[in-house]
Amino acid sequence: MKLMILAAGRGTRMRPLTDQLPKPLLPVAGQPLLFHHLMRAARAGFHDVVINLAYRGAAIRAAVGDGQAFGLTVRYSDEGEHALETGGGIARALPLLGPEPFIVLNGDVWTDYALERLALPEGDLAQLILVDNPAHHVRGDFHLDAAGRVHPHGAPLLTFAGLGVYHPALFAGAPDGAFPLAPLLRNAMDAGRVSGAHHRGLWVDVGTPERLTALEHLLADQKSR
Repeated sequence: MKLMILAAGRGTRMRPLTDQLPKPLLPVAGQPLLFHHLMRAARAGFHDVVINLAYRGAAIRAAVGDGQAFGLTVRYSDEGEHALETGGGIARALPLLGPEPFIVLNGDVWTDYALERLALPEGDLAQLILVDNPAHHVRGDFHLDAAGRVHPHGAPLLTFAGLGVYHPALFAGAPDGAFPLAPLLRNAMDAGRVSGAHHRGLWVDVGTPERLTALEHLLADQKSR
C-alpha cells in the first residue's frame, strides 16, 4: 500500500514560523516533522510515498529528495502556487497513487498510531482514524458506532485524526481544481461505505506555535522517563 503525506498547505496559523519555512519542515524533537513521518513509514514497511507540494514546495523537495535517505521511494505531486485543499490535492495525486487503496496522512499531525494496522475493508471507500476531541475542536467531526461504521451525525462525535485509507473510487467524478475532502466522505458515509477506528493513543494537531511547543515538551518528557 502506498502512503501520501499532505504537505502543501500554507501553515498560516503557524506564522511567523512558516514565513520562511514550510510547516512540514518545522523541527520537532531535533528533526523536521516530515522526517519523522518518513522514518515511521519506513519502519512500518512502506516503500512508496507521495508528497504533495505547493507553498515552498521546492524546500521540501530539496530536503527529502528521492527518499533514498529514508529507505523509501518518494515522488511528488506539485500543485503549483496554490494548494488544492485536501480533496483536490489527493485527486491530483491519483495517477501516482495507482488503482489500489492508499493511506493519507496530514503532514501537520503527530501520532503514534501504527500505520501498518491500516487496511480498507472489502466494499468500503474509506477507513478513518478518529480521536477524542481536543480543546481546540470540542465539537468533533464524525460519529463512530459500535459496529465500527462512521456517520456524519450522531453522538458522541469524535475528531478526524487526519489519517485514513481511501479507495480511488471515492474520488470518481470529483471536479478539477481545489475542493475539500469532507463532502466526499459524508456522501460515502451516507452510502454506508466508511469504517473507522478510535485511537486513544498519542495524537497532536501541530497547528499553532503553541501546540508545537507543547509537543516538544511532551516528547522531551517521554524521553526522560
